Amino acid sequence: MPAYNEAAFLEQTVRTVTDGLRAWNEPFEIHVVENGSTDGTRTIAERLAGAIAEVYVHRLPVADYGEAIRTGLLESRADIVVLFDVDFYDLGFLKEALTVLDDDPDPTGPVIVVGSKRAPGAHDERAYIRRLATGVFSGILRLVFDLEVSDTHGMKVIRRDVLEPIARQCAFGVDLFDTELIIRAERSGWRVAEVPVTVVEQRPARTAMLHRVPRTLWGIVKLRVVLGRRSR
Repeated sequence: MPAYNEAAFLEQTVRTVTDGLRAWNEPFEIHVVENGSTDGTRTIAERLAGAIAEVYVHRLPVADYGEAIRTGLLESRADIVVLFDVDFYDLGFLKEALTVLDDDPDPTGPVIVVGSKRAPGAHDERAYIRRLATGVFSGILRLVFDLEVSDTHGMKVIRRDVLEPIARQCAFGVDLFDTELIIRAERSGWRVAEVPVTVVEQRPARTAMLHRVPRTLWGIVKLRVVLGRRSR
């Protein structure tokens, strides 16, 4: 659970997820990765870790969403890792995604289940400009990298036991770590599945669109140079 300036939401989210997972009677950990916050996020996270046995806190000196995901993935001791954002989590999605992992006998996976905002049956209730940006980003990924899934950002369930080596190879943070992870997984012969989700905007994006779009596009250019195009 990456956490950057999430003082307003963090405690409620962690306690809700904790209570929900405890009801499943399965062992779990919650890794909160505070990265560069300037509000009370770090203090709240440390207090939660002191009060809740399943909560662990990791700290990064600068705001970096991708590096926060990587840190949580690599610090986890479980075979299955789920990525929730502080303002976007859904235990119903988690249960369905685990069913997808468990019920598919194919040895190539899936090794990642994405909570897709664009798959048939999904409902994206965010502002139009954010929906448009997601659509354009997904289209570029399909064109440039032959990506098969419809979405790469947001909630995910990940087979850490399979993908840890690939996660360590990923070179891009900030906006593109999880995208690079999915591309590398597909190119290594693993399958990625998706489950449609409903997205309701809880707060404005942490990064203004005018800053994020050029940064992401330049990141895609660099990622294309590093990974090339899939050979057929």
